[in-house]
Amino acid sequence: MHLSLSLQQHSARLTLFTRANCSLCLSAKAVLKNLEKRRSFEYNEVDVMAEGQNEWKDMYEFDVPVVHVQRVFHTYSKPDIVTEARKLMHRFKEEEVEVLIDEAEGHS
Repeated sequence: MHLSLSLQQHSARLTLFTRANCSLCLSAKAVLKNLEKRRSFEYNEVDVMAEGQNEWKDMYEFDVPVVHVQRVFHTYSKPDIVTEARKLMHRFKEEEVEVLIDEAEGHS
């Protein structure tokens, strides 16, 4: 996804925690894909069962899908600054995710 200059400085980051053979995860991906048609955001996906994901596996192995919504302040001279994650779990709608994006971006 291509971001404008203003969005590159601060934007919403959505991270979907998922795993294989998870029908709710497929639904969650569809929700985020539909929302992406209307909203710009950074998207990451984490398979909690993948090698090296022990922290997320311990936290979400039996709770996927989970989406984290954070505001990211992009900086050039140091690592990005990321706000605390707002979370939705299991079944969620586009409108619910959009509310969290608005909150993360300071539009509420």
